Amino acid sequence: MMIEFSAFALVLALCLSFAQFGLSGLGRWKRSLTLIGAGEGAALGAFVAVAVAFAGLMHAFIVSDFSVMNVAANSHTEKPLLYKIAGTWGSHEGSMLLWCLALTGFGAAIAGLGRDLPRGLKALVVMTQGILGSVFLAYTVFASNPFLRLTEIPVEGRSLNPLLQDPALAIHPPFLYAGYVGLSVVFSFAVAALIEGRVDAAWARWVRPWTLAAWSLLTIGIMLGAFWAYYELGWGGWWFWDPVENASFMPWLVASALLHSAIVTEKRAALPGWTVFLALAAFTFSMLGAFLVRSGVLTSVHAFAVDPKRGVLLLAILGLTAGSGFALFAWRAPRLAPGGLFAPISRESALVLNNILLAAATVTVLLGTLYPLIREAMTGDAISVGPPYFNLTFLPLMGALLILLPAGPLLAWKRGDAIGVGQRLMLAAGISMACGVLALILISPRKGIASAGLAVAAWLITGTLSELVTRVRLFRGSVAESWRRILAAPMGSWGMTLAHLGLGIFVLGACFETGWKVEAAETLALGQQLRVGAYELTLNKVETVEGANFDADRASLTAVRSGRVVCTPQPERRFYPAGRQTTSEVAICTIGLSHLYVVMGERRGTADAGVWLVRAYWNPLALLIFIGPLIMALGGLVSLSDRRLRLAAGRRAGAAK
Repeated sequence: MMIEFSAFALVLALCLSFAQFGLSGLGRWKRSLTLIGAGEGAALGAFVAVAVAFAGLMHAFIVSDFSVMNVAANSHTEKPLLYKIAGTWGSHEGSMLLWCLALTGFGAAIAGLGRDLPRGLKALVVMTQGILGSVFLAYTVFASNPFLRLTEIPVEGRSLNPLLQDPALAIHPPFLYAGYVGLSVVFSFAVAALIEGRVDAAWARWVRPWTLAAWSLLTIGIMLGAFWAYYELGWGGWWFWDPVENASFMPWLVASALLHSAIVTEKRAALPGWTVFLALAAFTFSMLGAFLVRSGVLTSVHAFAVDPKRGVLLLAILGLTAGSGFALFAWRAPRLAPGGLFAPISRESALVLNNILLAAATVTVLLGTLYPLIREAMTGDAISVGPPYFNLTFLPLMGALLILLPAGPLLAWKRGDAIGVGQRLMLAAGISMACGVLALILISPRKGIASAGLAVAAWLITGTLSELVTRVRLFRGSVAESWRRILAAPMGSWGMTLAHLGLGIFVLGACFETGWKVEAAETLALGQQLRVGAYELTLNKVETVEGANFDADRASLTAVRSGRVVCTPQPERRFYPAGRQTTSEVAICTIGLSHLYVVMGERRGTADAGVWLVRAYWNPLALLIFIGPLIMALGGLVSLSDRRLRLAAGRRAGAAK
């Protein structure tokens, strides 16, 4: 009965989204506060209805209701409770329901929290969210319904893919989807601005908090996905330019460009057309990611579906929504005011160059992701585009961006002083060059590219700190004055500092981990050793253990450095009877900020004289790869707490119609 009620709630949400679209649009046209209010109420109702449907599906997974097709295909009675809950969004149908929950949730947030927005603009934003909600809810109800019943109820389910039964991946999709779908609000703001024919400083300030929230959530989601790949897949890395990884990375790059472009529009009323274009493009890339992951065109452990019919529908949704948005842009953008002028050396110019580099980087990722698919569709030849392509195209663009980044905040608006900025960053430049040269000379093996990357990371960190020192006049005035400036500094400035520092920390960890990692692999009998870097691993025993829903061979090793035991890793090789699948469970010893990473492979030989394949990696400063994005996301959240960002623009224009 609960499943039928949940299915009814989903259909009701679809009807309410249609009402949200119609009432809000009609209310804006007739300037009726009553109709506009009714549209906002429909937005809140649609979210509540989807939340009820989502709770019903989650309950079905928790109680193992195998009469529901989705539960039977993705759950099992022996699964731990956490993974039963995660199974709610672990399938194509469940993931689309989570998408709709986030989409209607952001629509409800606009309706409930946008009290300071001009009534006309808010009505158009709510209307556009209603259109998006109607489209995706219709797809879920008619093509991807998670509440379909089975006529013959199985005794047991087929269980969720064991690789997805992991705590990091259990919370990764909610964060990722919140970031993905949060960009729908930015899309709706862009459509509303184009209809209104006005993109000004106030509009840019209204857009920024929603972009910041989506960007921060997307940052955490991508980091969790990389962390899961790092310790669950057992290949020793954290990013492989997998097309599904790229699908989440591209909207993040566009959202990063949008954050910087919106600052120019807010401060100088410049780049209005480009800022609107980025707002449309950000959610377009999110929808492209949904298509890639759920259409069946990709084969990946991340992918949810292999149904080309549903893929065609998703492609149609992408074409309809994005096409309509960009068609409106082509029609209305020429009428937007061009904005203020600025000198070639200025903060505006630095932010424009920032956007050019981010846009070019996004295009390189897009080409590397789509070219193999397009070629295979046209010629039938399957090819792969991997790290060599991205290292040659993406990394130089990002390197140039990182070199530029510390100078931007030090430049004045409209006309900057390049010589003065160079003087302020002279110490940072010296430190970064020294770090690069010392790494090249002292760290073995000597690697020029990794050393250059280390220098860039040091430049970004020290340059960001130099900007902070300049802002608070540390060492250039009295302690009292510096303290006063620290307390008076807006939270947005602190958020920027944290985000740039987090990026530098990430680059530092990535350069060390990729440039100076050490790998070793041997087949070991009990008592034999494997050396990786400065560590000697001894295989002590292998025992059979039973887990909640798996059987495992668990190895116990001792890691010794300079005669001292530093850790006892216990990697596993697990077998899941429900799905007849075997996985490796990595053992990671955290030593400072570095990782000793151990993987147990398959058994070889007889039962009496067996040996096991053991692979080990020494990943220096690997922990920084995951700490850096967390600091970046924290910077975004700190910026969100800035009262100027949340309230000032809305209150200035709150009475506008």
